[in-house]
Amino acid sequence: MADKHSKEVRSYNMSQIKGKNTKPEMLVRKYLHAQGFRYRLHSKDLHGKPDIVLPKYKSVIFVHGCFWHGHKGCGYFTVPKTNTDFWLTKINGNIINDNKVISALRKDGWKVFVVWGCDLKNGKTERTLTRIVSSIVGRI
Repeated sequence: MADKHSKEVRSYNMSQIKGKNTKPEMLVRKYLHAQGFRYRLHSKDLHGKPDIVLPKYKSVIFVHGCFWHGHKGCGYFTVPKTNTDFWLTKINGNIINDNKVISALRKDGWKVFVVWGCDLKNGKTERTLTRIVSSIVGRI
């Protein structure tokens, strides 16, 4: 199946996808800050450069896009109909890397939380973020 966009349009669309400071990430950061948490961002000295690092609680948060990180069972993750082999290789590589990073961080004593983009939509935001905060401070 051919791509419905021209090469130039597809290239532009892909160039607009951000890796840092995404809307879901900003939502999590704003919530944490409002709850009194202070954090560092994209710490290069930790495995995988976590999106949010809470040193006081020895916790990190990754905010994952459902498509890019292959969120199984999620309606926001669908395998593209064009260039399928490329995308499956890329997404499966991301999943493998995510698992390695999470294991390394846990081995180093960090609490690791993954917030999926779909958990910040359709009225799930408050419940998701409340659960994360409770887990970080040890109330769960």
